[in-house]
Amino acid sequence: MISIRQRKGVKTTEVSEDYAAREANVKLENKLPSGCASRRLWKLLSFTVGGTVALCIGLLTSVYLATLHENDLWFSNIKEVEREISFRTECGLYYSYYKQMLQAPTLMQGFHGLIYDNKTESMRTINLLQRMNIYQEVFLSILYRVLPIQKYLEPVYFYIYTLFGLQAIYVTALYVTSWLLSGTWLSGLLAAFWYVTNRIDTTRVEFTIPLRENWALPFFAIQIAAITYFLRPNLQPLSERLTLLAIFISTFLFSLTWQFNQFMMLMQALVLFTLDSLDMLPAVKATWLYGIQMTGLLLVCILQFFNSMILGSLLISFNLSVLIARKLQKNLKTGSFLNRLGKLLLHLFAVLCLTLFLNSIIKKILNLKSDEHIFKFLKAKFGFGATRDFDANLYLCEEAFGLLPFNTFGRLSDTLLFYAYIFVLCITVIAALAVAFHNLSDSKSQQSTGQTGKCTIILKPETAYNLIHTILFGFLALSTMRMKYLWTSHMCVFASFGLCSPEIWELLLKSIHLYKPKRICIMRYSVPILILLYLCYKLQHAEEGRVRREHAAAGRGQAVHGQDLNQPPPLRRQQPEGADQSDIRQEVPGGRARPAEVLRHRLRHPGGQHLLRAQAPAGLPAAGPAGCRQRAHDGWPRRERSRLETCRPPSLLRRDKEKPATLHSILH
Repeated sequence: MISIRQRKGVKTTEVSEDYAAREANVKLENKLPSGCASRRLWKLLSFTVGGTVALCIGLLTSVYLATLHENDLWFSNIKEVEREISFRTECGLYYSYYKQMLQAPTLMQGFHGLIYDNKTESMRTINLLQRMNIYQEVFLSILYRVLPIQKYLEPVYFYIYTLFGLQAIYVTALYVTSWLLSGTWLSGLLAAFWYVTNRIDTTRVEFTIPLRENWALPFFAIQIAAITYFLRPNLQPLSERLTLLAIFISTFLFSLTWQFNQFMMLMQALVLFTLDSLDMLPAVKATWLYGIQMTGLLLVCILQFFNSMILGSLLISFNLSVLIARKLQKNLKTGSFLNRLGKLLLHLFAVLCLTLFLNSIIKKILNLKSDEHIFKFLKAKFGFGATRDFDANLYLCEEAFGLLPFNTFGRLSDTLLFYAYIFVLCITVIAALAVAFHNLSDSKSQQSTGQTGKCTIILKPETAYNLIHTILFGFLALSTMRMKYLWTSHMCVFASFGLCSPEIWELLLKSIHLYKPKRICIMRYSVPILILLYLCYKLQHAEEGRVRREHAAAGRGQAVHGQDLNQPPPLRRQQPEGADQSDIRQEVPGGRARPAEVLRHRLRHPGGQHLLRAQAPAGLPAAGPAGCRQRAHDGWPRRERSRLETCRPPSLLRRDKEKPATLHSILH
């Protein structure tokens, strides 16, 4: 988005843009430090530093999430069966298939057990590879059996470490996307910090590890980064081919690992269709992306034994309709403003009708009804009629599929993320509307006559793509809380890009008549640095507050030892309204969260044994072995203890001190 004068003639436009680019390069070279021998050396140094920071921040985030998981469940000090029980709801189901493959005598027998499974559904034999997205468990089990790591790493640790490693890739991909959009790695660092400080609303991997979204979202972030780079103009042929390969691989892996793949990629296809219709994206590149989406999804369909639900997806029907309508409706981007607007509305209507027609034909041929409950759910959710479908009503009862709670924005505002996001969004939306109006007003016939005109705002294709992407996924998150993790992570990217983008600051300063090149440089670096310092202060303040709360709870911990444990303490932790239903956990007096199904309260018994006591139902006494009443033993030295220490035996307290508990302790 550069403020330039643009001619409508093709050749003169290219000359004008090249001249403006050369002028920008000269200005940049004049700003370079005198110690640098050349611009290329400076760029290489910046790339090296930025790449190193990206790898480090990704690894630190992975270690941080793994540490949170360890502190939540004390994972390394519980039995194997307890570790498996900690995978709640469908998480345990997915892990059981990984374990089943490991316990099979041979790989072929393991595959046979998944293809002909009679344990998952009662009285039925189903093909799990066709029904569910569990190829990641199959791949991990094969990898664990092949690699010589059985003596050093237990299967459950190999599983969770793989997922935490994927989170490192996830954060690195977000970092790179922001870097590509803004041109400076400082925006990537800010995006990663925002992702970590807003962890409640950006990820839930530390307590729902095997969920499909935790496998898929890293590949989705890689795909967005690759698309952002692919939409850059004037790419070298080799770079373009490699980028297309990266887009295809990430799209395929994303589709293979998540059952909601077709709906997410349909949103992406709508983004491409919008930009292509408004002439804000090269039509050739949009066609490539349509083809990659369909190819990746069809390949997944083959691997899932020709899953009919994939063939009957709206994505395939929509992409085919767009390509067919484009061939049938020629000269779409010519004529006056009203003429082009009418053609655009006709094109939109044709694509919509053709999509519904193709989708109904495919479903009728395949006799497909497996996804009807999804449309019934959407119909009932948005008030277009009630439904008696069991699956649809089950979704309606889930808080996770309800509207996004308003207090989510309060949490995002505490870290300044929401304010920065709205600031950048408003500026880019205004720029996009101006560019769209300009594109619809200009016609190829006018351009061929060589008439000149002014285009004071230019929106880069990669910026336009990420703008429409964040808007559509924002509406999705507002309507369905479970999908907020797709939006909030991209929110970090988009907000950090805008604060570090020279084009955003140039447009803002020119609009208020304060434009100076030096001011742009000052604003794009000083504002992100100040926000980073504020986030570091909040982390430090949160750590100090946690320590104060633990010391304040020490006195209450002393009183807990004198209470009858037959009266269960208040264990439920207050959850933010924005948390998913699957986020709901319970907390022991030590402050560590437990799954609701397997709440464990570790106590010091006079006999020296550590009792694991399940939560008793309301109104019933909690009993130890053989129904004996158990009381806490206050045999520890009389000193001030933290909340964590009140439920830890001395043998484990020493290990507590060796474990990093927060991101601040990891960094320092």
